[in-house]
Formats: sequence, structure tokens, C-alpha cells
Amino acid sequence: MSLSRALRRSLVDAGRALCLALALAGCATWHAPPEADDGPLRQREVSATSRGVRISATVLGSEDSKRMYGADINSTGVQPLWLEVQNGTSQALWLLRSGTDPDYFSPDEVAWSLHTLFGGATNTRIDDYFRNLGFSNPIPPGATRSGIVFTNPDQGIKLVNVDLLGSQTLIPFSFFLRVPGGTMDPRLAQIPFPFPEAAITDYEDLASLRAALERLPCCATDASGTVQADPLNAVGVGQITDIGAALVRRNYRRDARESDLAQRVFGREPDFVMRKQAQTGAPSTWIRGWLAPIRFQGQLVYVAQVGRPVGGRFAPRGETRGETRLTLHENVDEARNFLVQDLMYSSGLEKLGFVNGVGMAPPARPRATLDGATYHTDGLRAVVFFATRPRSLSDVDFLDWAPYLDLRETVQPEATGDARDQ
Repeated sequence: MSLSRALRRSLVDAGRALCLALALAGCATWHAPPEADDGPLRQREVSATSRGVRISATVLGSEDSKRMYGADINSTGVQPLWLEVQNGTSQALWLLRSGTDPDYFSPDEVAWSLHTLFGGATNTRIDDYFRNLGFSNPIPPGATRSGIVFTNPDQGIKLVNVDLLGSQTLIPFSFFLRVPGGTMDPRLAQIPFPFPEAAITDYEDLASLRAALERLPCCATDASGTVQADPLNAVGVGQITDIGAALVRRNYRRDARESDLAQRVFGREPDFVMRKQAQTGAPSTWIRGWLAPIRFQGQLVYVAQVGRPVGGRFAPRGETRGETRLTLHENVDEARNFLVQDLMYSSGLEKLGFVNGVGMAPPARPRATLDGATYHTDGLRAVVFFATRPRSLSDVDFLDWAPYLDLRETVQPEATGDARDQ
């Protein structure tokens, strides 16, 4: 036999072996679990009732997903969420999945992760099984419906929004769920207040609140309290569930990194850090927040830093994943304004105003922060008041505080003086 014929036969044999391996892989057996019992999920469910509707919810861990799906769904970067809706109203309701997670996964997407090449009928069974366990709309009046919604993963604690749409009505729910296998986030345990009651001032009128907000520190500091860090250019007022719901609806996710913990206000690290994920996975905007020793008509007040990294969504991927320290982009006002506009679409904004307190730093005379980055600012901090959704854009009340809406959006290099004078 010539060398060329031997080579051809060898290639043919190798091809046949590959085809056989692929065929066997395609015939890999997937069996539906004997029963997808949701009893263990109900043992740790969290429930809430409003306007004739009762919601129960549980986050599935890896063992739950293996028991219900015959595979560890969580290992694919998906966090299954079990929901049950008891509709005690007289109309049909629809669960709006994008209100729970703007980037939720469909059952078909997650089922595809278990497909095999040439899986044929097995792949079809997987698809059907996942669809059957998924939450299906609508929920008829007087009926109870349960199922799985596939969400992006959270660690420790998961803030869950559930929006139920009816005829000319929206019934919203927000609550916190413990994530199996995780430990309770100690920062969350500090809510609602790390201050002694005697240290808290509850303001009843907007004028007093404004004055208090303008007295807050301009910036964070380092751990020693001697070196200025990033500016405190935003304030949030409201209940924690309403604030969290608005941020989640706009795709902000809890994501604290080592560099965030270097920033200190009131002598402590941030109480929460959230990032809005861009399409490439890059964190386009971050929010670091601290609970302040202030209340407004009984509601919590958070002071926050809003910023974006140099390069934004075009930053090197190593930086976007936190492998390298993120550098603050100099135009912090743009990041602040983006957050305000983003939250306008959250359906959870009630009032908006701007106050002094950061202090102007024109581009010609920027300030430096901890890692040597510089920034410029018009010196204002945005104050956003949250309410239970839904609210429309036209419902937002613009407070007559610092007249930001009359100002130029970008501070010119030659600008000097206080923001009030422009």
C-alpha cells in the first residue's frame, strides 16, 4: 500500500471515529428528574400581599436546579427564581419579566446550554421540559400560577421586583431574598440605620432638607480621613425597596470591588456599590452609596458618588472585569446627569432637584482623587426622591433649588465662582 493510500485511509478512519464520537455525544442521555417538587422551595419562600394579590418567591441554588432540572443551571451564569402568584383580583394579570431583570433569560436560551450536537429528540425534550417549568402568562382571575424565571446572578441577597400588569393597572412588589450558599451581606445588615437614634435628624420641610444636604461633605476621603477621594455628587431619598427597585429596573447590579472600599464617608466603606452593565459587560456607570444621619419625613437619605471609568465601554476588557483598578473619568457631571436621566425612566422617580455642596472645580483647575485621577465639576449634587412605582416622566416634580436646568450642561474652562452665579 502506498503512503498516499495509507494516509487517505488513516484520515477516513479518523473521520469515522470523529463521527461516531459526535453521534454518541448526540445520544448522550438526559432524563427529566422523576419529579420537579417545589416543596423545598416553599419552605424558605418570602411572601407579600397587596391589592388582592399574593406573591411568593425563592432563589434556587445549585442543588435545587439539579433536583428540578437534572443539571446545575447555576453553573451557566444563570440564577433561577421561583415565583408563585395568587391572583385574587377580578381580572387577568401578566408578569412583566423585564421588570424583574431587564436581561432575563428565556427558557429556550437556558435549555440550549444543555443541548448536544446531533441531540435530536433529546434536545427537543429538554426544550419542552424547560418551557413547562417556566412561568407562563396570563394569571387568570382567582387562579394561582407558579414557575421559574431565569435571572442574572446576585450574591448574598437578591432584590426582587415583581410587576404585575392588568387592565389600566400595575401591581408592584419588591422584597429581598437570601441566595442559597451565600452568607448574609454584612453591609445589608446595617440597613436601615447604622447611627444611634439620637444622632439622626428628621427634616419635615424641603428648605431644611436642602440646607442639610449642602452641609454634607463635598467628597469621600481615604481611610485616614486626610486625603480627598471622589466627589459626593448625588443624593437619594426614599425607602430602600423603592430605591433598589428603580436601580434594578435600569439594570444596575450590586458589584463592589477592592478599589471601591478605599472610599470612606462617615468613617466607613460604602454601604452599597452598584454598576450598570453595558452590552459588552463593561461597567459604564457606578454608584457608591452611604446612609446619612438624615431623614426626610421618615424616609432614608443616601449620599452617593456617581462616576464612570476612563474609556467607558471602550476600556480594555481587563479593566472592565476589575482585574485592574478603574480610573475615574474626569467629567463626573456627565455621569451624574446620565444617572438622573436613567432613573427618570425607572417609573420610580417622584422629585428631582440640585443643591450645592460639592464645590465648583472648572476644567482649568481640576481636583485630584486618591489614585491621581483628576475631575472637574459644576459643584452641584443631584437629589432624587424615589416613590413606589409606577410613575410617569410627566409626574416628576422639579424642585426650584439650584437652577441646574437653566445652566449650561458643560462647565467651560474659563468658568469661575459658585454655581449659583451662572
